[in-house]
Amino acid sequence: MPSLSAKERAQLPDSAFAYIDSGGRRRLPINDAAHVRNALARFGQVAFEDEDARDRARGRLLRAAKKHGIMPIGFISAQLQPQRKLPKGDVTFLLTDIEGSTELLARLDDQYAALLADVRRLVRAAVRPARGHVVSARGDDVFAVFERAPAALEAALAIQRAMRAGVWPQNNDVRLRIGLHRGRPALTDTGYVGLSVHAAARICFAGHGGQIVISSAVRAAALDSLADGVSLRSLGAWRFRGLPEPVAVFQVEAADLLADFPPLRSAALAE
Repeated sequence: MPSLSAKERAQLPDSAFAYIDSGGRRRLPINDAAHVRNALARFGQVAFEDEDARDRARGRLLRAAKKHGIMPIGFISAQLQPQRKLPKGDVTFLLTDIEGSTELLARLDDQYAALLADVRRLVRAAVRPARGHVVSARGDDVFAVFERAPAALEAALAIQRAMRAGVWPQNNDVRLRIGLHRGRPALTDTGYVGLSVHAAARICFAGHGGQIVISSAVRAAALDSLADGVSLRSLGAWRFRGLPEPVAVFQVEAADLLADFPPLRSAALAE
């Protein structure tokens, strides 16, 4: 297969690539039959940003294969169900959310998309070394899963430290709220399903920018593996909308993180 020169590659439209990441890098050319076959062979070697990105790239590639009359034998069975790669059983969820995203969008306008892409890259850069999996990145939220609770906590700390060290457009103070919860959800064709998924989201969205809030389930699984200088402060038991029982939550503290926050949002302290 003749390789594309830099000039030829630059002249191709975005539609001639199966995958374009959030930074605009174009991967897996599908401009002709030879490149489609090459993309089918190399698909499993690409580090996609999340499962949504993988799904979109897979769809483009399969449509291109159909257009060129190529039967992707072996590809569908190997790639059609990426959820098989996600951990099952007891897992720890990590959710991040940008605090004040609407106000940031109003201030930054066209610059907000680049900021959002930078934040997602920062989160992924912390999740992957901790052997986590980014399940989805929608809007201002990133949803990741880990087999081990200590690894999820390690990633959360790395994210907050990187956010504090970041230089953001127009000198804005960009902060993430982070929530962690552990449970045993079902892994289906459409992703994780279960009350633990909703609990993780409720815990995340109740927090404040710069804060890491974890459930008692995560504390129990990670307490014996806390890094030096990291501690957990009880915030009490809180009632979250849609959850049948109060959840005891804790704030993760370290000398280089913010420590003083208002009470949790969208939750009521259990009596």
